[in-house]
Amino acid sequence: MADDQITSAQDWFEAIQHKIAQAQQQTALTINKDLLQLYYEIGTSILKVQAEKGWGSQVIDQLAKHIKKSFPSSTGFSVRNLKYMRAFAVAYPDFPIVQVPLAQNSEEKMQVSLAQIPWYHHISLLTKVKDEEERIFYIVATAKNNWSRDTMLLQVKSKLYHRQGKAITNFDSTLPTPQSDLAQQTIKDPYVFDFMALTAPFREKDIEDQLVNHVSKFLLELGKGFAFIGKQYHLTVADQDYYLDLLFYHVVLKCYVVIELKNTKFTPEYAGKLNFYLSAIDDALKTDADQPSIGIILCRDKNNLEVEFALRGMSQPMGVSEFALTETLPESLKSSLPTVEEIEKELEQ
Repeated sequence: MADDQITSAQDWFEAIQHKIAQAQQQTALTINKDLLQLYYEIGTSILKVQAEKGWGSQVIDQLAKHIKKSFPSSTGFSVRNLKYMRAFAVAYPDFPIVQVPLAQNSEEKMQVSLAQIPWYHHISLLTKVKDEEERIFYIVATAKNNWSRDTMLLQVKSKLYHRQGKAITNFDSTLPTPQSDLAQQTIKDPYVFDFMALTAPFREKDIEDQLVNHVSKFLLELGKGFAFIGKQYHLTVADQDYYLDLLFYHVVLKCYVVIELKNTKFTPEYAGKLNFYLSAIDDALKTDADQPSIGIILCRDKNNLEVEFALRGMSQPMGVSEFALTETLPESLKSSLPTVEEIEKELEQ
């Protein structure tokens, strides 16, 4: 906020706080970039002396000892970390920038700064993700969403790179560009709700209740921008009552999002029902400032060709994804299973 726009002491306080926060963030980015630059140069130097001098891996052990002796209070220069520096230099020879395609099979490239995320995030990605393009995806997503290392690793474990934007939708025919592209990249297939554990048989309501009870983890899996409005959201159309499973507002897409849960395989009738719900939501809630509402059908299984045919005739924007969750054994079945001790005893005979 500019000084000439300040109308109260509170405005001034908030303006100063904003300046401090910006300065702290910029300082953190600068420090991180300088640290990564140092680690890159050390890694490059290790590669160079090993190639030119023929020195083996022992030189890293010796270097770690020399650094420890010269800088006893410094951390981050263990043998393991020095090897990570070498791996970092191998992975990103053009540090601090790496270029990746804007989209699959695209000749256009985007520049990504490796300084967007901290060193220990990089170590984790180098260890867990071998494909460079996939690593860059997680670097960009981590910086964009401000993920902690643990959160980033959860997304790696759930294979977000292979799920993001993979849902079958009709967005290209029902939404204008670039809204259609942005909406497509917002939806995953499948969704992984591994933070839930349900005992079969369970109903759609059980899943719905669990998702709401774990709403913070649910929102993390949905992705950035989703704001939860309610479950079993009530609508009245022609004096008839209807209840939407889950209703959200997406602050980036600027539209309402209706999610319908189906604990079964997808059938074309689901698309027709969601099409009706989206028309009703647009009529009841959408304002001129909002984009058209979109819908997501989450089902346990689907035939992709059947989904494509079902969505082809729908007028409202929607997509279909599968979802997976952790199913626990019922107590009655658990008690009938052999214990580890019983199995070991059986094997010894």
